[in-house]
Amino acid sequence: MIGIKKLFNNQVIPAEYRSNFTHLYYDMAWFGVLSGSAVNFLNVYATRLGATGIQIGLLGAVSATVSLIFAIPAGRWLETRTRGRAVFWASIFYRIGFLLYVPLPWLLNTREQIWFLIFLSLLMGMPLIAFTVGFSNLFAESVPTDWRAHVAGIRNSILSVMFMITSLVSGYLLDHIEFPLNYQIIFVIGFIGAAMSSYNLLFIKPLQPNTLSVNSSQKSASLLNGRISKQTWMTVLRIDIWSTPYRSTLLVMLGFHIAQYLALPIFPLYFVHQIKLTDQNLGIGTALFYLTVLFGSSQLNKLVRWIGHKNVTGWGVIGMAFYPILMSITNQTWQYYGVSIIGGLAWGLVGGALTNYIIEHCPENDRPAHLAWYNIILNASILIGSLLGPLIAETVNLPIALLVFGIMRGIAGIVILKWG
Repeated sequence: MIGIKKLFNNQVIPAEYRSNFTHLYYDMAWFGVLSGSAVNFLNVYATRLGATGIQIGLLGAVSATVSLIFAIPAGRWLETRTRGRAVFWASIFYRIGFLLYVPLPWLLNTREQIWFLIFLSLLMGMPLIAFTVGFSNLFAESVPTDWRAHVAGIRNSILSVMFMITSLVSGYLLDHIEFPLNYQIIFVIGFIGAAMSSYNLLFIKPLQPNTLSVNSSQKSASLLNGRISKQTWMTVLRIDIWSTPYRSTLLVMLGFHIAQYLALPIFPLYFVHQIKLTDQNLGIGTALFYLTVLFGSSQLNKLVRWIGHKNVTGWGVIGMAFYPILMSITNQTWQYYGVSIIGGLAWGLVGGALTNYIIEHCPENDRPAHLAWYNIILNASILIGSLLGPLIAETVNLPIALLVFGIMRGIAGIVILKWG
């Protein structure tokens, strides 16, 4: 973690930004611990418990359903709250769920565990949407426009390093400790990462004071509630956003995210049943993936200054198409490693540029409502992809499904470049 501090202690960065940037870096480092352990191996754990493709899909779908329902209320709630505190508490309520994974093998049989994981995903969906919408706003308010590509690139680099280390350690532990104790240890590691990430979120502050004080926030909320009774449901739901240029951004993101999430529930099934990968193989593959994410992130700032966030996102999405396409013809462990390297390079571009691309298209004075609609699009895509992906795979087969989903990703990238 010392390396992160050295990364930030650059005299070129204005002093007033340093605290926010430092905690954003530490937040991402600990999020990398969470992602490389509990998040990375959750679907694999469910698969090893005997979960079907539909059940794997439901792990993502139920959370997306909750987020669809509460995205607009979350956006309206955030408009009248101090952003930093709201994001912190939303992260706490969401991430406490990772701790509940730990005792499951002691309390439930394998079938019951699968359904409880799905139920827990449902419960975690409500604070997750508030956290997701809130953090996007908090990032925009705590990082000046000219520094966003810089900070996003470093955050992605930090995520890559921590993800690599954690996934390698997790894969080793999973292969050398008896099941299910091995996964319980991984979930404990993930929860520690989640808790420390939330701790750092507490110290990230908007650079500009909130335009609403506590009293004026309450007053505005009261006035807002008074107006709602006189407004149509279309106004309350901010349907007017669909008549702005932001509509094009929402539509191209809908196409991309559907193509993205159709494949995601298929991967763990393909890895475990088709290629017969061990947990250590999966850890190594993930590490290689994030090694090239690290390389892509290191070039992000230069690429964004050259062609902009939209074009970096579009070309990155086209690159992402190669991951499922090549995976569909993969049947050896070394091939899986090679495809992971290619996939990580593309995701390094998309993961670093996508958030800033979305933020750029949101009006500063109305960002929560616009980001709430983006999250509706995102979660609708997760819901569609999580349910439809496994059904398509069962209708055809895993390799053909991955090939089709890869082609769809390529088309989505072209659409972003042309109409995004």
